[in-house]
This record gives sequence, structure tokens and C-alpha cells, in this order.
Amino acid sequence: MNEKARLGRRQFLTRGAMAAGVMTVGAPFDALLARSPQHVRRGRGPSPDYGPLLPALDETTGLPLLMLPEDFRYLSFGWTGETMHDGIATPPLHDGMAAFPGGHGRVYLIRNHEVGEGPDAFAPALAYDPEAGGGTVTIEFDTLRGKYVSSWASISGTVRNCAGGPTPWGSWLTCEETTIGIGTADLTKNHGYIFEVPLHGPPVTTPYTAMGRFSHEAVAVDPATGFVYETEDAGDNSGFYRFRPHIPGTLERGGVLEMLAVAGTPQFDTRRNQTGDWLDVEWRTIDDPDPNLGAAGVLSVFRQGFNKGGARFGRLEGAWYGHGRVYFVSTSGGNAGQGQVFELDPLNQKMRLLFESPSASVLNAPDNLCISPRGGIVLCEDGGGAEFVHGLTTDGVIFPFARNTVDLRSTPVFGFNQDYSGSEFAGACYSPDGKWLFFNVQSPGITFAVTGPWGSGAL
Repeated sequence: MNEKARLGRRQFLTRGAMAAGVMTVGAPFDALLARSPQHVRRGRGPSPDYGPLLPALDETTGLPLLMLPEDFRYLSFGWTGETMHDGIATPPLHDGMAAFPGGHGRVYLIRNHEVGEGPDAFAPALAYDPEAGGGTVTIEFDTLRGKYVSSWASISGTVRNCAGGPTPWGSWLTCEETTIGIGTADLTKNHGYIFEVPLHGPPVTTPYTAMGRFSHEAVAVDPATGFVYETEDAGDNSGFYRFRPHIPGTLERGGVLEMLAVAGTPQFDTRRNQTGDWLDVEWRTIDDPDPNLGAAGVLSVFRQGFNKGGARFGRLEGAWYGHGRVYFVSTSGGNAGQGQVFELDPLNQKMRLLFESPSASVLNAPDNLCISPRGGIVLCEDGGGAEFVHGLTTDGVIFPFARNTVDLRSTPVFGFNQDYSGSEFAGACYSPDGKWLFFNVQSPGITFAVTGPWGSGAL
């Protein structure tokens, strides 16, 4: 770990007791109820949704790759295959991402690439497993000039880096959405872990096995305690986890992995018939967080926690810390099976359903999310058909903010000539000053930077 990373950890450790007060913005959300789009006030002026979506031209290619509200502008960069400043081609399948301050208007983005076990490592010198194709890329962006600056590989040799999360000490935790390992294809190591990528310097290519071997999605770190909250995407056998490190801010020293349970209701099923009432939660210790999944009779992490009374979720994906709470998404949960947003109060050990989609036309399979500096929630869709980035307000109004219109059949770009408008959005995050929203379209693999009159709406 380099000196800047160590300094960040020291600051985190010494200021941990006051972190919640320093980093919390605004008050906790009120319970949100799904409302139909007609409840959103349209038109100009103060309104939650910024008005209707209109075709908008990309300032890089000149093509209408997104629909956005009026007066918003954007540029694309980091296309799959583009040569980065380290001479390596940008890997495909852009996914989770976070933004970090760089000084003088510069922002650093660390972006996941959800590549599987097929290709060899795209950056062998930074590889955990030379036979695995996933990893992360770090990008420098100038917010003052609205310009992409540079990019380089930051970890490689991992599998299906789906989401992850930023830490209060200035690093990115990248998560493998898999449990495959030695014996699959030509892999040389087991997978299904969390890895740490510092903002500067080499990555930690030793997995944090104490944080669990399961189909990871996202993490959210509580700055007040250093506890790391983890989501699992394993269909209907998905749990929500808490990792209590032995030394806050020093995850490599190990800790205790636990699975969320609802007090008084063992094996509580969150997927249907949720009321939005606060539920008291407890935690069940995972005895073997790094199971040898190829051995007969070995229990998965989920099964260990579930057998002790842990709660069941449907396909947990995005997670984000904000307002002193942890927000996380079930992509397939809810009575309509179209997604749920949950809120965890870590201080008071309570959880509730915050929002549930009543139909695909309102919200279709939310995935990554982040919290806006102005208090709203940004939700990336990973459903079917048209794909949107949605905003969700503190009083329960949901609205589309961006639509994917990447259709390159008539105007090929960088060798891509297909219709990608059905590809998922991912990796939403804001620049530290709140002026730029970044997100990815997974295929063909593009990163976008969007700016505009944020103050006129909820995001």
C-alpha cells in the first residue's frame, strides 16, 4: 500500500468516531411508495424530474447515444478496444464504478469489467489469475474542462467484476460475481472474492477471503464503524452480509462475516408482501466464509447463514452508503418481480422496504444505484427492452432521467455496428463536486459523463 493510501487509512481510523456526522448529508428518507408517472410534475421550473427526455448528441462522436432532459449535455469515452495510456486495449463489459477526488478539478473513476474466465488477463503484471479476463480500469477526468484525460489498467486476472464500492480511505473494493475456481476452464485459482484497488499504486491481488466466497455484487462501507455491507446475486438464494473487520480500514487483517436475519422471524422472505414497516435485524455468524465449494458436504455461505435463520432476498445487486443509511437493491424482488430498494439503519439495527416497482413500465429490474449529492437516488436498469437511468425522490416519485439509444447500425463507431439500445446501464456515480454524473452502458462498453442544471430537479 502506497503512502497516500496509508494516509487515507490513518485519517479514517483516527476520525472514525466522527465520520457519520462529517459524511452524512441530509436526513434519512421517508418511506417511499411506488407512484405512477402521472404524479410527476412535467415542464420547466422546479420539478423532481427535469422534464421530458429528448435526443441529445454526444460531444465525442456527434451521435444521439442518449436521451436526456433539456439543457443536459454529455460526452462519451473509454469505449471498448480503445488503447489506454498504458498501451493496453480497454476491456469490454463496463459495470460498477465510483468517483474519487483528484484535486484541481480532476476526478478519478475506477471502473469494473464483468469479463469471465475465457480470455487471459488483459494486464498480466497486475493479475491475480493469469487465466481470468476480468478486472478494473482507472480513468482520469477533468471536470473543469469536461474532458477525458487518461486511463490505465488497475487490476486484472479476476472473474466477472460486476459491482463493488468505494471506501472512506480512498480505494475501490471490486467484487467477483461468481464462485467458479480451479477445475473450470484453465483457471489457476479459486474465485468469488473481493479485491482492493487503491487510487494510486498497485492493487492488492490477494483476495480478502474472510469477506466471503460467494457471488458478490456490491459493497457499501459505513464510515462510522468501518463495517462493510455486501450484497449477493445468487437468484432466490441471495443474502445480505456484514463484514466486521478486526481493524477498521484494514480489511486484509481479516474479520467476522455475518448474514442479516429479521428478529423473531427465522428465514424471513423479503421477496414478496413487504409493507415498508421497520424490521429489527440481527446478524448470524458465517462459520466458514471461504468454503471449498468443490468438496462434498460443504455448505455455501448463503446456506450457512440461512440455516441459522438468515433472511432470503431475490438477486441483490447495487448498494450505496448515504444519509447514515445503507441502501441496496433487489433486482427481481417485489410482488411484480420488478425490483425493490431497501434501507438499512446500521445505528439502530433496523431495515425496511423503501420502494417497490409495481410494473416494468415504472422500473424494470434496477441494478446499480448511487445517492445524489442533492438527496435523490439514481437507479440503473438491467431489464428488457428500452433501458433507463431513473431518479427516485425522497417523497416517492420515480422518473426517467436517461435512456439508452446507442444504435450504431447506420453509423459504426470504433468498429461497432449493432443496436445496443437494450444494453444495461451500470456504474452510476457523481463527481465529488456533484456537477457530473458518470455511468456506463455495458455493451459495447462506453462510459458517459453528464452535466446540466441539477438544481432544477431531484438529482
